[in-house]
Amino acid sequence: MTPSILIVGATGNTGRAVVQTLPKLLQAPGNPLSGHRILALTRSRTSPAATELAKLPGVEVIEQNWVEITADWLRSHHVTRAFIASHNAPNQFAEESTFHLNALTGGVEYVVRISTTAANVRPDCPAYYPRQHWAIEALLASPEYAKLQWTSLQPNVFSQFVLVPAAELIKQYRKTGEQSTLRLIVAEDAPVGIIDSNEVGVVAAHLLAQADTSVHNGAKYVLNGPEDTNGKKIVEMVEEYIGVPVRDVSYKDVSFIDMMYEHQYAATGQSRNVIYSIKRAPETSWEGLTTAATTSKEVLQIAAPKRTPAEVLKTLLQG
Repeated sequence: MTPSILIVGATGNTGRAVVQTLPKLLQAPGNPLSGHRILALTRSRTSPAATELAKLPGVEVIEQNWVEITADWLRSHHVTRAFIASHNAPNQFAEESTFHLNALTGGVEYVVRISTTAANVRPDCPAYYPRQHWAIEALLASPEYAKLQWTSLQPNVFSQFVLVPAAELIKQYRKTGEQSTLRLIVAEDAPVGIIDSNEVGVVAAHLLAQADTSVHNGAKYVLNGPEDTNGKKIVEMVEEYIGVPVRDVSYKDVSFIDMMYEHQYAATGQSRNVIYSIKRAPETSWEGLTTAATTSKEVLQIAAPKRTPAEVLKTLLQG
């Protein structure tokens, strides 16, 4: 059977760019992986995003819940390399570690995974989900997993997530002439190197297409955008679009966590204490610890991120 590269979450924030980029890299002259299939996992093969991906050369779209993938499934599809961008729910460690265990025993040779902001990936992070990423990386680095090569990408907060409130205010003002409060998760003055999620996927694709992955084995690469921004700069961009001052701004705003808990977790019995710890996650960016200068030099060599906050905001306004 033809060997396969598995993309978990193929229509997600980062997975789509992996699938879009990988075919071109595999077909580059002299690439020994040119015969590999790309298995793009999705919840619905008939969704618009999945339909577009299915048109790409060498891509096969499959409906499969990744948390139910077994070692036998991986062997039957001859998966030799895999990409995974897991969810950040409280059961992430249980489900993602099961995936990696099955990869280890199912013949997978190399995995590229998406972690989170590097400054938070530590055992004492106040927010719960970066501790899960730290635990996954510790698991993969253990002697028991020596046969499974891996790379963990630690991207900064995605530009789209930071800038959506700005785009929504601009759209609202253009339509009604009214402004609601501009709620920004970033601080007013602290520099932060937010990154386009698509460019994270591009880096992952380049890693998966490497003929020799050993040089990246066990690496934890930090990814940021090409330039820093802050709350004040985002407000200035909004004002350029609407032509009047922004009336009301809430910096360091994490009120969305309250809504997320009520709508997504309250009825499930999840600990409010655990979910609300997410409010502590941006603290490292507010302290200026997540700037563009912290990007790993290897990332700049592989596929340096280029999309500025202004470019991402412009794209959001076109959507």
